[in-house]
Amino acid sequence: MNTLLILLSLFFTPPAKSVYDFSFKTIDGKEIKLSKFKGKKILIVNTASKCGFTPQYEDLEKLQKQYGKNVVLIGFPAGNFGGQELATNSEIKEFCTGKYNVTFMLSEKSSVKGDDISPLFKYLTTQENPDFTGDIQWNFEKFLINEKGQLVHRFRSKVKPLDESITKNL
Repeated sequence: MNTLLILLSLFFTPPAKSVYDFSFKTIDGKEIKLSKFKGKKILIVNTASKCGFTPQYEDLEKLQKQYGKNVVLIGFPAGNFGGQELATNSEIKEFCTGKYNVTFMLSEKSSVKGDDISPLFKYLTTQENPDFTGDIQWNFEKFLINEKGQLVHRFRSKVKPLDESITKNL
């Protein structure tokens, strides 16, 4: 009977109940469980280094400095849209810290769309929320998670990080 349960657990993973069921690797390769941030808001942003929205890194850093006590900001570099992300994690880190002085957390390069979508983004893009669901349309979409690990707002790329629609929720 135990063998059957083990085999079933390999094929039937229970659905995630919140972002706290996920983890990610930082750009430096350290595994981080999102449950570490229970009780805090989390803003997740899919980023890219060679995009028209890339200057948003500057406002993301300002948001980090201004609201960092209230929200955990995590950038997820992705090359899903026109290959607009650099090739390696070290290149991405060098670009973000060198050009934009980024101090907020960055994940390793991830996929946010398509057949190889990361489990976290598959979860985020299918969660009901007051804004919209479905695939990410472009770089710099933003996902605001509440203190209980639930998606409460989603913002398209054109919404700037310091826009009141975001900051009023922090």
